[in-house]
Parts: sequence; C-alpha cells; structure tokens
Amino acid sequence: MITALDIELRAGSRILLENASFRVAPGDRVGLVGRNGAGKTTLTRALAGELLPAAGTITRSGDVGYLPQDPRTGDLEVLARDRILSARGLDTIIRGMREAEAQMGLGPARERAMRRYARLETEFQARGGYAAEAEAASIASSLGLPDRVLNQPLGTLSGGQRRRVELARILFSGAQTLLLDEPTNHLDVDSIVWLREFLKSYQGGFIVISHDVGLIEHCVNRVFHLDANRAALDVYNMGWKQYLAQREADERRRRRERANAEKQAAVLKAQADRMRYKATKAKAAQNMERRAERLLAGLEEVGQRDKVARIRFPEPAPCGKTPLTATGLSKSYGSLEVFTDVDLAIDRGSRVVVLGLNGAGKTTLLRILAGLEQPDTGEVVRGHGLKLGYYAQEHETLDTARTVLENMRSAAPDLPEVEVRKILGSFLFSGDDVDKPAGVLSGGEKTRLALATLVVSSANVLLLDEPTNNLDPASREEVLAALRTYTGAIVLVTHDEGAVEALNPARIILLPDGVEDLWSDEYADLVALA
Repeated sequence: MITALDIELRAGSRILLENASFRVAPGDRVGLVGRNGAGKTTLTRALAGELLPAAGTITRSGDVGYLPQDPRTGDLEVLARDRILSARGLDTIIRGMREAEAQMGLGPARERAMRRYARLETEFQARGGYAAEAEAASIASSLGLPDRVLNQPLGTLSGGQRRRVELARILFSGAQTLLLDEPTNHLDVDSIVWLREFLKSYQGGFIVISHDVGLIEHCVNRVFHLDANRAALDVYNMGWKQYLAQREADERRRRRERANAEKQAAVLKAQADRMRYKATKAKAAQNMERRAERLLAGLEEVGQRDKVARIRFPEPAPCGKTPLTATGLSKSYGSLEVFTDVDLAIDRGSRVVVLGLNGAGKTTLLRILAGLEQPDTGEVVRGHGLKLGYYAQEHETLDTARTVLENMRSAAPDLPEVEVRKILGSFLFSGDDVDKPAGVLSGGEKTRLALATLVVSSANVLLLDEPTNNLDPASREEVLAALRTYTGAIVLVTHDEGAVEALNPARIILLPDGVEDLWSDEYADLVALA
C-alpha cells in the first residue's frame, strides 16, 4: 500500500503538484492521466522512492514494483531469463546451484559442494522452485519473449525486447503494488490484450500511466487526473467512462460557479466605487470590496485548454534523386542472426514503412542507416546532398547530461539563440524548462525535444522509430499531421496504425528476410502485430 499526504512536486522552480493526498490500497487499479509534461512520471518516481517530494510525506508498506518509462539495466551480460528471475532472488540461487553441480566431481571440494547444493535447493523450493521458473517463462512468452530470447544476454536484445524483459520482471515480482509507466510501449496487439487481462485480475494495487485508452478503459477502477494548469491531482473513484463524464461535469460546474461569482463581485465592486467618496459610506464600501474578494478567492480554478506542441517536420534540403542506398545488409549478435540481405533505395520524397515481428531488427536497421551501428555485411551509401534526421525510440540522440537548450544548440549551432528558444517554445519548452537536463524529462517531454531537434535539421531523409510513443492524443495528432505534410523521404518503424495511415507509404520492407514490396491494405493488419 502507498499513502501520500500533502505532497508537493517541483520541476526546477515550477510547481507540478501541491497539497495532494491519496492512498493506493490492494484492489485499487488506478489510471494516472494528464497531458505530457504534467508530472505523471515525476509522481510515479516519487511514489517508487526514486526522488523525494518537495513537501509532504509518502509511505510504502509491502513491496513496490516500478517499471520506469526508459528502464536501464546495469549488466548487459546477464541472461534475459536470469534478469526476470532476479525479481524474486532466484537468479543467484540458480547460478549457485549450477556452480555447486560443477564442483561435485571427485576431489576434496565434493562434499562441500553437495552440502551447498542441498542448501540452495531447499531455498530454491522455498521461493517457489520450478513452478516459479515456469511462471516467469509463461509471463515472458505472453509478452512476446520466447525461450530463444530468454537464453540471450540482455546486450544482444533490441530496446523493445529489453523493455519487455523489465515488464516481465516487474509482473513476476509478486509486488503488492505496481507502478507502471507506459507498459504497452513496444508490445504487439496480442501482448497488450494479455496485459489487460493480467492487470484486470491483479490482486494487489497498481498505478498505470498509459496513452493506450483501451488499457485504461479495460483495467482501472479509479482515475487520478494530474491537472497541469492547476498543479492539482483530482481523484475519481470510478472507471474510465464514468470519469470522462464526471470530469466534464466538474468543469462545467467550475465555469458556472466562477461566472456567477465574477458577476456578483463585479456588482459589489461597482457599488463600492460609487460609495467610496462619501465619508458616511466609506466603511461600507470597504466591506463590499472585501466581500467581492472573498467570493473570488473561494473559487476552484477553472481548467484551461491544454497546450499542444506545434510539430512540423523541417523543410528538406535539396538532394539528388536517391539520397540513401543500402545493399546486402545483414546483422547478427553472436550466433543469433537478426536479418539478412536487406537492399533498399530511398528516393527523394519516398515513403517506406519497415515491418517485422518484435526482435526482427527494425531498430537495428534504422541505426545502421543512421551510421550509429555497423552491419556485418553490405554497405550504406550516402547520396548527393543527403541530410539525415534520426528519431530514436529510446531517445539515444539526446545528451541526457546537457540541458534542453544545449541539446537544441548542438542540433542547430548556426541558428540564433532567439530562434532556438522560439522553436523550443512551440514545443512547450519555455522559461526555466529550457535549462533542465534532458535526463530529468518525462518520456513525452523527451519525445518533444527529440522531434524539436529534427525541426532545425533541414533533413531530407527522416528515420523515425516509434515517433508516437509516449505522446498524449493531441500531441500524437500533431505528429500524424507532420507525417502527412512533410515533403522529404521517410523510413518509418511503428506499431501505430494511425501513423502508417498518415504516412501513406508507397513501399514496405519486411524483416528479417529483407523482402521489399509495394504497400497494399493487406499489410495494414500486420502493423499492430509487428
């Protein structure tokens, strides 16, 4: 259980949340919603104990499992299976049992190894034993992680696979309370359906941040709305559809009450102005003014329309007919072959979508095209006038140690600072926000910053890897509009069917076999599965 009492959260000098109190108990299935940058990720980090609130207290009883939006693991040599099992401490026990088995040959260490194995096996059984291993494998499989992937080191997995390993680890942990920040990122449609059912039947409590409305609608029985305009947390003890209706009713009530109060206050102030110059009525005029001020002071703030980043991709620089070509690309990690024999020619203004199941190498292909990774075979040829813009799903193009402004200055060193700040303002970074390190930004804010760096790039070929992840619906619509209107070439990787529809691709590349084909509506069903 988690209890928050009068907490205040800040981002620099900006107050994200103040005087918020709530409790998450077993059986509470909470959807945490609010616009990008409202502070949802900051709140979950505070609840997980990763940062302290500026004021107030947070108490936790029982285990808390936290899935951050951008999970990072320290040791990439660890097997994916062992990483999941580590949630219950089973990984170290199993490794110890393997070591003891290896020492059970003839020799003076045999007896000691047998005693150690027996002790570890007893502990292993006490923690669930082989049934727990089977449970972990079942969760992993349901999230699209087969045995083949579980037996690989984390360093050989794609970003999406590593994130699913972390999600499997948290779900396997058995924690009484789960804090899940965008758990459906990188999941295919079957895995999302499975996750919905898992969370719906979860016996503990959880808070989930997700822009997957289907997940929220299906799973939650409470909604926490973080209002960025009022720095307030509105708690609704009801499901999603009821919340939408109630929130609209609350906003109508606030507007009605404010309009009535402002009307009454205006009448009182006008009357006070007429009376203040008469000595006999000066005191009464002062009383009227104070009454008018009290009427306005007691009102709840009226919600303002959320600001939305104005996202437009750059005017592409001139280039030759085929600015980017690749031939015979292949990539393997150890003995694992990711994809083979990929050829593609990106003509000026062409629109290509890359499809393939999770782990087929879509992100790896874009990284190779961007020059951030080398293929095992084949080559990438940069054509005349090529200017690449790369949007990475894990935001690797951002320097997390540098500020928002410094990241933009790096992307456009010749652009005057006043213009840089103007563009950042259109992406909702203003005032002290531009001096925040990129590493403290939420996933949605990192997405906006990464897209802002593309705007100043003059790129004529955009490599976009899941550009709509982490975005609220209004911001997502801005990205879709940018996809429709951009006149340069785009190579797109996405699970978002709306993004493919907006792109209106002419061709597809199917991985891992590198098959190229003309786009047809028959491929549309593969997008959410890919």
